[in-house]
Amino acid sequence: MTEVLSQEEIDQLLTAINAGDTEPEDFRPAADTRKIKIYDFKRPDKFSKEQIRTVSIMHETFARLTTTSLSAQLRSMVHVHVASVDQLTYEEFIRSIPTPTTLAIINMDPLKGNAILEIDPAVTFSIIDRLFGGQGEGTKGQHELTDIEASVMEGIIVRILGNMREAWAQVIDLRPRLGQIDTNPQFAQIVPPTEMVVLVTLETKVGEVEGMMNFCIPYITIEPIISKLSAQFWYSAVRRGGTTENLNVLKDKLSTVDVDVVAEIGKINIPIRDVLSLNVGDVIRLYNTRIGDPYSLNIGRKKKFLCRPGVIRKKMAVQVIKKIAELGEDEFEELATEGEEML
Repeated sequence: MTEVLSQEEIDQLLTAINAGDTEPEDFRPAADTRKIKIYDFKRPDKFSKEQIRTVSIMHETFARLTTTSLSAQLRSMVHVHVASVDQLTYEEFIRSIPTPTTLAIINMDPLKGNAILEIDPAVTFSIIDRLFGGQGEGTKGQHELTDIEASVMEGIIVRILGNMREAWAQVIDLRPRLGQIDTNPQFAQIVPPTEMVVLVTLETKVGEVEGMMNFCIPYITIEPIISKLSAQFWYSAVRRGGTTENLNVLKDKLSTVDVDVVAEIGKINIPIRDVLSLNVGDVIRLYNTRIGDPYSLNIGRKKKFLCRPGVIRKKMAVQVIKKIAELGEDEFEELATEGEEML
């Protein structure tokens, strides 16, 4: 802050100059100690360091999931990890990748616009060789993908996008879809050359072959959720056990899980020697079970419902009549009585 001289101090200064005691050259303005930061208006920084760090954390999860899924599919050791996360212009990204290469245009629904997943040719042909029964060595000469090779890579990329959806679940219910696969970067103009993008570089190793995977997301695409790319939002979502979108993803995955449903007539404990001596026509008496009692319908290892046996289209079946948690002792006796009357 600049110091303001009083009138008395100004008079003393003028007197000293007039008397010749002090030369005017001795009074120089103080050096400006402010730090000047060079700013390039052609490459504006649109992502803060915290947002870059959050993107890195998200894709470390993506890298772990991709490592597991590709290792299982290729029956080979695959290792994927985040090498760097940078912001640069789209033109700089296009110039940095080889030609030809595997360039997948990704629709980032519900976000607007597209992103690009670029896979190094060495990694691409190693994956293809492995799926075709080879040792995963790839090819020495680079060439554009044939129709069959492109179809194989589509399946691999779709699997990778499933991992991406899970990695982004803490921020948004992302539903990435593969649009098309190109081999020439010049044909993949998804944004203007000067548009800023965030580039996630993933070091990838398939067997003994090493290469890079690059995930390029334009700022215009990620802008609607830029406020969520903060450590505070990320860790609060983790503490909450995930956002609503994450819960929906989990529900979708759980809805396809197979579980055993068993209608249990009754139980009895008998020695092994009795089991070994069982013959056709022997009768086993079940304790604590009466004719007409409803059966217990078990989901996994837990009793969840009561049911009655029956037949549908010449096949054995059961009809669910009550949840066990809602059933009192009086109701159970009533259901057992009704069952006896029906018999």
